[in-house]
Amino acid sequence: MNAVNAANAVRRGLGKGAVQAVLVVVGLVWVTPLAGLLLSSMRSASDNARGGWWTVFTSPGQLSLDNYSALLENAGITRAFWNTVLISVPTTVLVVVLAALAGYAFAWLDFPGREAIFLVVVALLVVPVQVGLLPVAKLFGQLGLFGTIPGVVLFHVAYGLPFAVFLLRNYFAEMPKEMLEAARMDGGGEWRIFVRLVLPVGRPAIASLAIFQFLWVWNDMLVALLFADSSSQPLTVELQSQIRQFGSNIDVLAPGAFLSLVVPVAVFFAFQRHFVQGVMAGSVK
Repeated sequence: MNAVNAANAVRRGLGKGAVQAVLVVVGLVWVTPLAGLLLSSMRSASDNARGGWWTVFTSPGQLSLDNYSALLENAGITRAFWNTVLISVPTTVLVVVLAALAGYAFAWLDFPGREAIFLVVVALLVVPVQVGLLPVAKLFGQLGLFGTIPGVVLFHVAYGLPFAVFLLRNYFAEMPKEMLEAARMDGGGEWRIFVRLVLPVGRPAIASLAIFQFLWVWNDMLVALLFADSSSQPLTVELQSQIRQFGSNIDVLAPGAFLSLVVPVAVFFAFQRHFVQGVMAGSVK
């Protein structure tokens, strides 16, 4: 019996060890390009031309922060970075706020046409972004929004809302009905219930939505290429234009790309705990 127990313990240990080994390999596969980008961004153009980024392990003197100093003095890059912030942050806030309000209404408020309107929202999920590019561009041109940051924000908000409303409505609908009825019996109005009860309970789903929306907008290039001009283009478009103009200016592209990567990674880790809770919500009853 002891031998059987020992064999089972060894088998379980080997199984865990194999899983951990696979996870380590996967982690290295994901981290290696990031490490290569970071090291490349800290090497001069001549060093990058002579050899790969791994040569810094034998010649650490190649590393410096000169590229980042030059990047901060690059007016196009810095302007594009702040444009990206001015596009991503308002878009994320607007989508989360509007979707939370609409999700609560669709989940718990009775009003005429609620189911029909929600079906329209669900149907909008299958509409590709490309379908609306030209009609919206023409509309924005008539309204004077084409080539402006508010125009890019409005487009992202419009196409981000269907998924956001669908996600939060389904999450809010899983809340116990008795909890909301008890709050109403205690004299709580709908706005008070939404702010004091629904939002705290729905924090994991809201955090997950905010992360998804922020990452999508921050990394977007298609919408920005069409709706932004040279004064309102985000970092993705600016880096693409740098490639088109100069081709091999790795000393600008590498630090710019790493800067573009660091911000969404920092946002993800800041909301990681809520993100995991939101993804796992509903998986265990």
